[in-house]
Amino acid sequence: MKLGVVSDTHDNLDYVEAAVAHFEAEDVDVVVHCGDIVSPFSATPFDADFEFHAVRGNNDGEWKLRGIVQSIGTYHDDFAHLTLDGQEIAVYHGTESGLVDALIESGDYDYVLRGHTHEKTLEYHGKTTHINPGGLPIPGADESFHVAVVDLGTGNVSFETL
Repeated sequence: MKLGVVSDTHDNLDYVEAAVAHFEAEDVDVVVHCGDIVSPFSATPFDADFEFHAVRGNNDGEWKLRGIVQSIGTYHDDFAHLTLDGQEIAVYHGTESGLVDALIESGDYDYVLRGHTHEKTLEYHGKTTHINPGGLPIPGADESFHVAVVDLGTGNVSFETL
């Protein structure tokens, strides 16, 4: 099973559409958005040929966003615990770094997926893989927009610059 991971798209429809196209080309089964979609219009392209999950980011204040995501997938509010292909996955936007650290250090998850920092991250902590795909380029963070694809069968994680 392949899992697509994206975060912090901040209403940039070009990046959203590029992410969706990449996930479709990679034939992912599930896509997780780690927050900061922002407005409902930038969630609608995720109505594609994969299962879609999203958590709320600190900039996701638009009240209709929940309903739009729920119409195409699952909106989990602040936190999601998913079990996919026998793997335990935590999804949190990442606003509180102490909570991210606690999720990683708990040993309860095979993967901890987060966003918020706009910095691409791949770290291994015991059995837990910590992934942040990055986000919309901002000063002081990554200069490119990335998404991640995780092969849950092999554990292989790849990043694509869009």
